[in-house]
Amino acid sequence: MKKKEYNLPSCPIPVSDYPYVMLAHGSGGTLMNQLIDKMFRKVFKNEHLDQSHDGAVSELPGNKIAMTTDSYVVDPIFFPGGDIGSLSIQGTVNDLAMCGARPLFLTVGFILEEGLSMDVLWRVVNSMQKAAEESNVQIVSGDTKVVDKGKADGIFINTSGVGIVEHDQNISPASIEDGDCIILSGDIARHGMAIMATREGLTFENVIESDCASLSSLVLQLLDSKVTIHCMRDLTRGGLGTALVEIAKTSKFKMEITENEIPVREDVRAACEVLGIDPLYVANEGRFVCFVPECEAIKVLDLLKSNNLSKDASIIGHVSKSDKAMVVANSQIGTKRIIHMLSSSQLPRIC
Repeated sequence: MKKKEYNLPSCPIPVSDYPYVMLAHGSGGTLMNQLIDKMFRKVFKNEHLDQSHDGAVSELPGNKIAMTTDSYVVDPIFFPGGDIGSLSIQGTVNDLAMCGARPLFLTVGFILEEGLSMDVLWRVVNSMQKAAEESNVQIVSGDTKVVDKGKADGIFINTSGVGIVEHDQNISPASIEDGDCIILSGDIARHGMAIMATREGLTFENVIESDCASLSSLVLQLLDSKVTIHCMRDLTRGGLGTALVEIAKTSKFKMEITENEIPVREDVRAACEVLGIDPLYVANEGRFVCFVPECEAIKVLDLLKSNNLSKDASIIGHVSKSDKAMVVANSQIGTKRIIHMLSSSQLPRIC
């Protein structure tokens, strides 16, 4: 009997360039975007993925819901200001919040390595429950797998979330308009620098703690105030710079920011300078940018400043029409520079 042949499309990422998956493919830069766009989005293409957002918002009879999923492989498992458990809950809650949704339910998948200490697992699980309670979500389903020793660095976690959208706003890159103001919710680069310092055994004058936090209550406060929000994005892998480039690419607008308006703590800035790292590209886990009409910017800024999570919020730039979608930064020395997407993250495995 003749064997059936399947004509599969050729691989969209040239094998001659990247025959194997690299760490850079998961680090939030150009290679990761290439992998997602050409390998995943091209094959799974549908109207929800085309939103290019942190989650997918879908209409159901009587309800509008948001769904998202994320996986966490952070190294080390415990770091100043958080751990892989709290991070896995807060990260997924934040993705739902960026869609303008009220997070409700999460599922959890554990990949455990043979030999993982039960005490370590107990700490992680309790940290997850505490973060879930603080975020007003419930963990309602899960799965556990165990792999051979040396195959998983102790523990990997996947979380998926569902939330409900209780308003009529379409919060996505497609809603951004000419003249919008760009508002940053607080100081940047703390999470990435906290992970790097812990991982590499670096000591600074002050211990740099991650900014890990659940943003859902803050976002719901904004929505309850009835302000108009066109788009939101949390600043995880790739940091502020990469997030803005991604949004500019999707929305097809030019974005201009002023570096002097971007808050960076002095200890974080000093650490970045010592290590030769640009804080614009360093990961955060409790910060976001929002795009709002200019007429609403001051009201949104005042609301953010009234919350301890975002007391250092600032207006960092604006959106304008252009023949080319790009991000331009007005530097601290009075020059302009184009913000590009790095080919990979300056620090892999930060979430």
